[in-house]
Amino acid sequence: MLAVTAALVALSVVVGRSEDSTYSAIQLQLADLLIAEERFPEALEAFARAKEDATREQLFRARRGTVLSLLRLARFADARVEAESARAELPDEPEAIAMSGDTLWAAGLFDEAEDAFLDALARDPDIARGHHGRAKSLMSRNELDAALDAAQQALVLSPRDGEFHHTVGTIYKQMHRYEEAAVAFGNYVNLLPKKGQSARAAWSRAQIRFLRSLGRRTPFDMNPDVAEKLHTVPFRLEQDKIVVKARVNGNRAIDFVVDTGAEQTVVSREVGQRSGVKPVVYTLSAGVGEIGLRGLQIGWIDSLEIGSLKIDNVPCLIKNPPLAGMPTRETESFSPLAAGLSVVVDYERQLLTVGRRIPEESADVVLPLRQHRLVTVRGTINEQDASFVLDTGGEVISISSQAASTLNYRPPVRHLPLRVYGSSGWDRDAFLLPGINLMFNTIAFPNYPVVVLNLQAPSALLGFQLGGIIGHTFLSRFRVAIDLEESVVRLQDIS
Repeated sequence: MLAVTAALVALSVVVGRSEDSTYSAIQLQLADLLIAEERFPEALEAFARAKEDATREQLFRARRGTVLSLLRLARFADARVEAESARAELPDEPEAIAMSGDTLWAAGLFDEAEDAFLDALARDPDIARGHHGRAKSLMSRNELDAALDAAQQALVLSPRDGEFHHTVGTIYKQMHRYEEAAVAFGNYVNLLPKKGQSARAAWSRAQIRFLRSLGRRTPFDMNPDVAEKLHTVPFRLEQDKIVVKARVNGNRAIDFVVDTGAEQTVVSREVGQRSGVKPVVYTLSAGVGEIGLRGLQIGWIDSLEIGSLKIDNVPCLIKNPPLAGMPTRETESFSPLAAGLSVVVDYERQLLTVGRRIPEESADVVLPLRQHRLVTVRGTINEQDASFVLDTGGEVISISSQAASTLNYRPPVRHLPLRVYGSSGWDRDAFLLPGINLMFNTIAFPNYPVVVLNLQAPSALLGFQLGGIIGHTFLSRFRVAIDLEESVVRLQDIS
C-alpha cells in the first residue's frame, strides 16, 4: 500500500497542471489510499489539491472525501461547512443532501439531520446513507425495531460500509441483544483498514469480548414483578448531586450518585474489589478534564439493589486506573437511563422514581429528547441551536468551548478562570463567561453566567458536538420526568 501511495505521489508531480482533470483524478486516488491507511490529515491535503480545476464530478468526490476525513478527525464544524458547499453546488443531489444530514447530525442538530435524510430518501429511495441516517435518528428516539430495519436496509445497499455494521451493532446493544451486537461489531472490525494495527479495531475487539463474556445470561435482567413496577426511593442532595443507597452483589449499602449524564454505571476500584466486580477488558471513556479520552476497565455487577429495584447483570465501568491528584475520591454512580429505565426526580420531596414506564403527568414544559448514548435536549446559546446533555450528576449549566468560540461578544468580555475537575481530571482551561442568553423551549436564562468547558474529547467519542451540559442549577427548579418510552422530558415548576 505504501509503495502504491509513493508511486501516486510521484506521478502527481510529473503530471502537474498540464492535464488538470487527470491531476485531480490522481489526487483523488491518492486521498482514497490515505483514508484507507487512516492518514486523514494527509488525505485532506490531497482532497484540497484535487479540487483545483476539477470537473464537477471530481469536485463532489473531493468534497465527500473531505467531509469523511473531517468527521473522522472530529472537526465537526469544518465538515458542516464543506457539506453545505456541496449542497449549494448540487441542491437536488440526494447524496449531497444525505452528506449534509451527516454533518448536521455531527453538529448535534438532530431534527435538521433527520429532515435531510428523509429529503434524500424521498428523492432516491436507494441511497444508503439516507437509510443509515434515518436508522440513527430512530434509534435516538428509542424506536429500535424501526431503526434496525432502516440500518439493515442501508447494509443491503452498501454491505461493505463498516460504519453501517457498527450502527447495527449499536442498535442490537441498545436492545440488549448482545450476541447479535458482537457479530455486527465483528463485521465492522473486518472491514476496517489496517485492522491488525488500528486502535479502533483494538477497542472494538475488546467490546466484542465484553459482550460475549456474559454468555447466556440476560443483561439488565429483572424479575417480571420487579420489571413492571415503579420503584421509589428517598435521596439526599450532596454537593448538588442526587445520592441514594445501593447494594452491589449483596454487600452492605453504600452511596451511589444517580447520574443521567453517564453512559454506564460506575464503581471505584476499591468498591469493585471489595464487592467482587471482576474486570473483563479495558474500554474507552471520555469526560471533562485534561486527560480527555481515558482507558478504564469494564466488568459486570451480578446484582445491583436500590430500594425495591433489583437488577442483575449490570455492565459497569471500574475506575481503574484511578485518577491521581483529585480533591475527592471518585464516587460510585448509577445510570438508570443506560438500563433502559425512565426516571422521575422530585426535588421538592427528595424522591426518585424509576421504571420501564412512568405515568404521563402534567407538565409546564415538555422538551423532546434524543438518546444517542447520552440523553440530550435542544437549547439555544445566544440564539444558536445546540444539544445539551441532561445531567443529574452535574452541578451547573455549562457550554462547550467550541460553542463559546462561535459567539459574538460585546467587548470587553472578562473570562474568569475556574478550577474545574471532572471524570477525566482537571479542566485547566475552564472559565466563567457572563452575559449569555440561554433558552430551552420557553425556559429562559437571560444574561446568565455559564461555565465554559472543554468537551472535545466526549464529543469526539459520541460522534457529535456537545453544546453543553445542564445540571442541578437548571433541574432543581422542577419535578423532572425523563421518559424514554415517549422520548420527552416533562418539567413541572416547583419554584
